[in-house]
Amino acid sequence: MIDKVAWIHLRDGQVLGTRSKGKDTFYLPGGKREPGESDVETLVREIREELSIEIDAASAEHLGTFEAQAHGHSSGVTVRMTCYTASFDGEPVASAEIEELAWLTTADADRISPVDRIIFAHLESEGLLR
Repeated sequence: MIDKVAWIHLRDGQVLGTRSKGKDTFYLPGGKREPGESDVETLVREIREELSIEIDAASAEHLGTFEAQAHGHSSGVTVRMTCYTASFDGEPVASAEIEELAWLTTADADRISPVDRIIFAHLESEGLLR
């Protein structure tokens, strides 16, 4: 089980996605926790590293936890994605290993990981994503 924390940033019925250097798939921004980190501490650190913005930790709200086959891993390896919304300061820009940012919708299902497809379907069912 790969345990990750992700940030859900919605705007005009779209969600912010990131593509790492050398990859062809978009993922929700976030990543794996370091030893001893809470979900919110992981969220703040990962988003600072990937997008050069500051998440307001006090505003973080759990949106849901989703599991699926881990993209690019052997069969049976799953990823658990614990998703949060949160306000922030700054303007997201691709940093560290991130090469590209994109505003994505359910029409982008062929460009995202399996767990992100489940998350996108959830966001669409809630009327948050087009």
